[in-house]
Amino acid sequence: MAKEKKAKAAKEKSILTSESLEFLKNYINNPSPVGFESGGQKLWLEYLKPYVDTHFSDPYGTAVGVINPTETFKVVIEAHADEISWFVNYITDQGLIYLKRNGGVDHQVAPAKRVLIHGKKGAVKAVFGWPAIHTRSGGDQKETQPKVDNLWLDCGARSKKEIEALGIHIGAVVTYQDGFDELAHDYYIGRAFDNRVGGFMIAEVARLLNQNKKKLPFALYIVNAVQEEIGLRGAEMIARRIKPDIAIITDVTHDTQTPMINKMIEGDVACGKGPSLAYGPAIHNMLLKVVEDVAEKKKINIQMRALSRSTGTDTDSFAYANDGCPSVLISIPLRYMHTPVEMIHKKDIEDTIKLMYETLLVLSPKTNLSYL
Repeated sequence: MAKEKKAKAAKEKSILTSESLEFLKNYINNPSPVGFESGGQKLWLEYLKPYVDTHFSDPYGTAVGVINPTETFKVVIEAHADEISWFVNYITDQGLIYLKRNGGVDHQVAPAKRVLIHGKKGAVKAVFGWPAIHTRSGGDQKETQPKVDNLWLDCGARSKKEIEALGIHIGAVVTYQDGFDELAHDYYIGRAFDNRVGGFMIAEVARLLNQNKKKLPFALYIVNAVQEEIGLRGAEMIARRIKPDIAIITDVTHDTQTPMINKMIEGDVACGKGPSLAYGPAIHNMLLKVVEDVAEKKKINIQMRALSRSTGTDTDSFAYANDGCPSVLISIPLRYMHTPVEMIHKKDIEDTIKLMYETLLVLSPKTNLSYL
């Protein structure tokens, strides 16, 4: 009985609503490949609109909601909307399809996966074909490893003509079919938590500000950027357009507790133990201290790591944009990055939302972020 009461109390304290969790599921399940993010962006904007004063998008599809748009001091909270995927590159006369990467998709996890080919007539189901183990036995074939040039898709068509009749064309984008699911102990799995969970979290920050009737002394730009996976391009464009004074970026980082990951290189980060903050040249030390102080005051567990040279996230684009923008990176631990079964913990989602939300409440145009 005591255990049930404890579980009930924990559930009641959750900042996530049933509506927000339903949005998260739909958002994760919706394809949003690099360069073709519009479907996911429309879903995200529809969810965000009730919590912002205005919104806009840029020519390449980065979506932005704004609170207090008339204020001159500008703060950004940002995530990226795009997911890694594939491009149709070549169609054989026998109706098989060869691909090119669209972002850093891992070819080694592809064999036997189900996919959707997004053609001109809608999504077409297909699979990554791979020879049966019986046919690979003996000789060099047993050691054959999946590579981009020996992976193909099979959608059931048996000629190039049948492929084209389905609306599949060169340049059609391909995403994995796997979607959102729940595992034991409050773990979620899904495709493209990198980084649509970030888009979800910044939208939840906006929801909480609205719900709690908080008045900020600055303009808040909630930014869901495109094309991060191929070089931070969306952030680069929108940073120049908004010209923010402060940027808080959220993305995923590696949980390093599983086999085959070297903690001496990747650091010590675990799912379920709170958001991860980082030291690195693009991370503004004064702004990082503000976030650390908030975490300590609000009793939010954080995990620290160090980054060499660049962060590899949109933080780099915002930090070095215009005349320089004090930027900080708040990451959520994730297992199995760039696979169809990326795994995160519900508590980390909640704590990352809280940390961003509480940080916004202590920032102001008078916050001293000067190094000298």
